[in-house]
Amino acid sequence: MSKFIINKSYKLNGRIEVSGMKNSALPILSACLLIEDNVEISNVPDIKDIEKMFLIMKSLGVKIKKTSSNSFIINAKNINPENIDKQTMKKFRGSILLLGSLLKKFKEVNLPEPGGCIIGNRPIDNHLEALKKLGVKLEEGRGEYKFKAENLVGNEIVIPDFSVTGTENTIIAAVMAEGKTLIKLAACEPHVYDLCSFLNKCGAKIKFGESCHIIEIEGVKKLHGTSYKIIPDQIEAGTYLVLGAITRGEILVDNLNPDHLDSFICRAKQMGVKLKINENSILVKDNPNLKAIREIKTYPYPGFPTDLQSPIGVLATQCLGTTIIHDSIYEGRMGYINELIKMGASAIIADPHRSIISGITKLYGTEINSLDLRAGAAVILAGIIAEGQTIIHNAEIIDRGYEKIENKLKKIGVDIKKIDD
Repeated sequence: MSKFIINKSYKLNGRIEVSGMKNSALPILSACLLIEDNVEISNVPDIKDIEKMFLIMKSLGVKIKKTSSNSFIINAKNINPENIDKQTMKKFRGSILLLGSLLKKFKEVNLPEPGGCIIGNRPIDNHLEALKKLGVKLEEGRGEYKFKAENLVGNEIVIPDFSVTGTENTIIAAVMAEGKTLIKLAACEPHVYDLCSFLNKCGAKIKFGESCHIIEIEGVKKLHGTSYKIIPDQIEAGTYLVLGAITRGEILVDNLNPDHLDSFICRAKQMGVKLKINENSILVKDNPNLKAIREIKTYPYPGFPTDLQSPIGVLATQCLGTTIIHDSIYEGRMGYINELIKMGASAIIADPHRSIISGITKLYGTEINSLDLRAGAAVILAGIIAEGQTIIHNAEIIDRGYEKIENKLKKIGVDIKKIDD
């Protein structure tokens, strides 16, 4: 167990660099299992989720060589699913992304049900139904799934609810299936495009239809090795943009793609945040006149991302007026509001999907908890502007998705230290 200790830090200035995207690296690493040649992946974030993915891959027999701090050479020529680290899989939601690649390489695979952050109901039905359409047979036991696939054959697949990992698993399974696969209602987040770009560079034949929610895949016999750079993490970028908005200094958030943040940028500007947008960076300037907007509602991409719902909730506490935060995707992501209330926020949880936040309110340091990955980032933001000292327990949850966040924050003037118990 770890904890962060934060003392109020105001008028922050400096540059903070965004790491590679967790939600892009995980499916791309999984797709490497399809390839027998060496694959070099760079800009891989140094986070706990990647550590867990590497543990599972190594248990399969994948050879992973680190070439620099964020670059790796992956070779999956000789792997065995019988040796898979099931204990790590049970604790790690991202392990579900290995399913598509393993089913292509092996006719029979037994996998446990994956774990992860408790942020609401996240069934894997979309994954299972899509794979059945490709010819996979399933037997479900107590906490474990038995998959059989004599041959994967392309099909027309509809994925309800724009499931991101469901779309990614289907892409990975279909890329070497016989014939054509048409995925309708596909998720179109930047990391889905990144997975497709990686696979196409390896010899796949994937194209997006007239709608970004339609993906066409022509199965190929073999994929080859390549070198590929993971895109920047727009959720980490959005978190640091909120930091700049609430600390009244000037922060340059570097190594990002502004096009991936259109909805967030629009909302931030409506709240009075001053942004200077460059090609690969955004400068956040001081503006004391932040104002509430009536409602911020999360949607599948390109709508406002659910992963930035809790950070913008902290921003709402520093805006004049009342804002409704509506997470239409998950029903378990409002717990951080109770932590903000402990710090003095004027807020209520209206129902599992909505909270109401009024500002401007002064926050005060206290002992609080990191309830999930994104909630943890939110309470760090709150602790930075709170009077006095804030202690955040369960800090290891934040390490799942933010690379060395305490080191990055120290460089721009945040008084933060991490203690591992």
